[in-house]
Amino acid sequence: MGRFKNNKKSRVIGKPIAKKNQEDVSHVTGDKIPKSFVFSRMKLAGPVKQLQMDLRKLMLPYTALSLKEKKRNTLRDFLNVSGPMGVTHFLMLSKTASSLSLRVARTPQGPTLTFKIHQYSLASDIAQSQLRPRCPQDLFKSPPLIVLSGFGSQELHLKLATIMFQNIFPAIDINTVKLSTCQRLVLLNYNKDTKLIDFRHYSIRLQPVGVSRRIRKFVQNHQVPDLRNLQDVSDFVTKAGYGSESEGDEEAATVTLSSDLGRVNKGATKSAVKLQEIGPRMTMQLVKVEEGLCTGGIIFSEYEDVDGKKEKLKKKQDEEEEEDSEEEGEEGSEEDGEDMDEDFED
Repeated sequence: MGRFKNNKKSRVIGKPIAKKNQEDVSHVTGDKIPKSFVFSRMKLAGPVKQLQMDLRKLMLPYTALSLKEKKRNTLRDFLNVSGPMGVTHFLMLSKTASSLSLRVARTPQGPTLTFKIHQYSLASDIAQSQLRPRCPQDLFKSPPLIVLSGFGSQELHLKLATIMFQNIFPAIDINTVKLSTCQRLVLLNYNKDTKLIDFRHYSIRLQPVGVSRRIRKFVQNHQVPDLRNLQDVSDFVTKAGYGSESEGDEEAATVTLSSDLGRVNKGATKSAVKLQEIGPRMTMQLVKVEEGLCTGGIIFSEYEDVDGKKEKLKKKQDEEEEEDSEEEGEEGSEEDGEDMDEDFED
């Protein structure tokens, strides 16, 4: 008996990105909230596969965390699924024998920015290097804030990179934003000398100024402290090393809160802003900008002189037009000569 062929088309499997309690339209801009797919069109090695998962967590909550791609999936398959789900951006990892790259594209018509990743560290690597890694359960319930540094250039490719990164996360209104939603920060720093971009991902933590670490832990956890080796309750507060803030509040940025945040940080009081890296970490370089979605004309290329090519092409076209006009002029003069000869014969 012959085997039946599987006529099912290759498709991308992904759960709906927006949950029931999430909005689809930004109240700040009035546009759709940006959503993303993070995927690869090839089989990735273990560390690079984990980097892809770290990027998906970074893009939460407006991304498909459990997106399932197959080897036979094409870019058209992802594009067909992205429309009904309201996906606005693609982040595509690709690995060759010599390099690792990340493409960031706007759907459905582009542009596409290609970054070469020179170095990277996974979120697990960052956590292992820290004495007290921090990752609360509700850390990824809100999108991160985006901070761009060093992108204030008039060059077209840097302007496009600025617009792309600014629009990949939802916009916020500083007058109405809730402090409890500002828990993460994505920082991109561009070095104009090396042309490298440092990509960092931090968690934001607020600590009241002048309150010891022991008191903070007691208020937050509501656990009875161990007083067996102390003479009095006051010793718990005034014990050496814990009576004052030991983490350098004078060096950290301090802000005055407009409202209460948690059990410890109260409104109208000063709190120190602490940033703790949670990963992933990347050092990358913008090497290519295309007009369309992974296709179309090349706006910028780090390894090719795009402007020079355009000038040569324009010069070649001008020369061809001049040759055509000269040929037309010669043909016209020959016809005029023939008409004159006919006149003389008459």
